[in-house]
Amino acid sequence: MKKCILGSLLALFCSCSSHSNFDVASSLNYCEEQTLKSLAVLNDTTLMPRNILSGEEQKQWNCTSIYDWTSGFWPGILWYVYEYTRDDEIKKQAERYSSALFPVVDRKADNHDLGFMMFCSSGNAYRLTGEQKYKEILLRSADSLATLFDKRVGTIHSWPGMRKQKGWPHNTIIDNMLNLELLFWASKNGGGKDLYNIAYSHALVTSQNQFREDYSTCHVVVYDTIGGKRISQLTHQGYADKSMWARGQAWAIYGFTMCYRETGEPSFLEVAQKAADIYLKRLPEDYIPCWDFDVPNLLDAPRDASAAAVVASGLLELSSYVKDKAKVDTYFNSAVKMIEALSSPAYRSGQNNNAFLLHSTGHKPNGTEIDASIIYADYYYVEALIRLNRIYNNGKPNSDE
Repeated sequence: MKKCILGSLLALFCSCSSHSNFDVASSLNYCEEQTLKSLAVLNDTTLMPRNILSGEEQKQWNCTSIYDWTSGFWPGILWYVYEYTRDDEIKKQAERYSSALFPVVDRKADNHDLGFMMFCSSGNAYRLTGEQKYKEILLRSADSLATLFDKRVGTIHSWPGMRKQKGWPHNTIIDNMLNLELLFWASKNGGGKDLYNIAYSHALVTSQNQFREDYSTCHVVVYDTIGGKRISQLTHQGYADKSMWARGQAWAIYGFTMCYRETGEPSFLEVAQKAADIYLKRLPEDYIPCWDFDVPNLLDAPRDASAAAVVASGLLELSSYVKDKAKVDTYFNSAVKMIEALSSPAYRSGQNNNAFLLHSTGHKPNGTEIDASIIYADYYYVEALIRLNRIYNNGKPNSDE
């Protein structure tokens, strides 16, 4: 297990060109190789790769159903690898696995993660192929997700089952920021203005309630459904209610950057920067965080490569929006440092298993997916590589999105 090595964050105010010698192609080729290994042993499209656990000498994926919140990441990985390689066989597999998720939208919405599930899969599919079937399923997915919006609060209801289990009238988790991209996309592609308004409202209310004074984020906010007021800030997957859960902070950085792209709202850009600044300030020397920044005995705490992958991808985009040159360099160079660390032998799965990355932490308080290879870490890692490759080829990180 990787251990946290405490230390001050290295100075990052060098020019963006200083890391231009990072071999993106080599890392993307590695992702292609690992993807082909997985495709050689995967066949059932009703089962989607989710994790490979440590300590079990396991090389192949544990799979989950198409209704799991992580189901869209494997098809999304296939589309990103196809985007890089233009390999028709990988495209065929991407189409198979993406289409396998279509039944998800035939059920009543009880999952706020339809964005993760459908936009990572069919969203990338439509972006790269323009095929109408993907557009139609995305619009249906957006309409389904929108049914979880509660106008009394102004956010999409996360985990509806928690109303009965925990007695929470309405809760919103920071993860839900990433599901908004589906709504923004749909609003521009035939879904209507209401979907934009829902996504904007969710982001605005979240920006006002999900953060502490230092712009660390809490995982869960509970609201009342009478006046829409915040009742409490809690954690579910973090160490404590007042701690900074690494992946939660990652969702915030990525999510508010995306929302600025889609809305041009200056306050969203400000939130993204403040969330990024505290994250960067508290990183260990190798740029890969422990699963929670406030856990005791950091030296013995498991890392979370998935958080690093999400932040790396988000920072590449964020660096293209800020005006201050020093901040541009800080965000860009930090992202490259994270990608370099993830691409090192310490974090690559290599011969260990068929995933891309080692050392992610899923749900530490629940004792699940600790120091594991997890599918969403691989998804955001290859996305970050694709974005960096675009930048090195004189394109913005979101130029094809």
